[in-house]
Amino acid sequence: MIRFVDHKKMGRSRLGWLDSHFHFSFAEYYNPDNLRFGVLRVINDDLVDAHTGFDTHPHKNMEIVTYVVDGELTHADSMRNRRTLTRGQVQYMSAGTGLTHSEHNLGDNVLRLLQIWILPDKNGYAPVYGDVLFPWEAREGKWLHMVSGGHAADENAPIRIHADVNIYATHLSGGRPAEFKVNRGRQAYLVLIEGEAEISGNALQARDALEIVEEDITINPKDEAHVLVLEMGKE
Repeated sequence: MIRFVDHKKMGRSRLGWLDSHFHFSFAEYYNPDNLRFGVLRVINDDLVDAHTGFDTHPHKNMEIVTYVVDGELTHADSMRNRRTLTRGQVQYMSAGTGLTHSEHNLGDNVLRLLQIWILPDKNGYAPVYGDVLFPWEAREGKWLHMVSGGHAADENAPIRIHADVNIYATHLSGGRPAEFKVNRGRQAYLVLIEGEAEISGNALQARDALEIVEEDITINPKDEAHVLVLEMGKE
């Protein structure tokens, strides 16, 4: 089963400094039929103006992964971590028993990021922060396995979270296709971050998504496509 998710019908928020597309219910956007997909609770596609950002705020009992699309993201938290990440790099937090953090764009250009929240397999983990500065070429024409967790954790993925989720990215160019397998008992959420592509009869533009359940797909880019896939157990 494959369901197309049109970015033009997603929840939106425009706060002046922040322009967001909400894949699932978040903040002022509430849809009881669109609360989550499996353990995937939030994907927010955020544009953050230069010299602005999210001031210090708390999180608890959530696995949080942030994928930087463009610009510079500067993170600071109550565990004394402070880091700046750029295009294609990833940070993660197991918020666990609680922490506070801030996320700012201290650069001169607009920052675009995907903010991803995943429900943990249980509450009460000790808080953890980490990041990986993936080189861009690690996803050129191939799947970059960035995140893994749960019983099916892949030791080749450098980021570990407390949930049965695998996160991959790829950048396809020259019209070269890529396949992705979603096995029985598994499902996946695909986001076309940039570019255009045809997938299983669906024409996707930037920010569109697909819900995929127990079905293999082939991504056919129209020139180029930057893709994120979150693969997980079926609920």
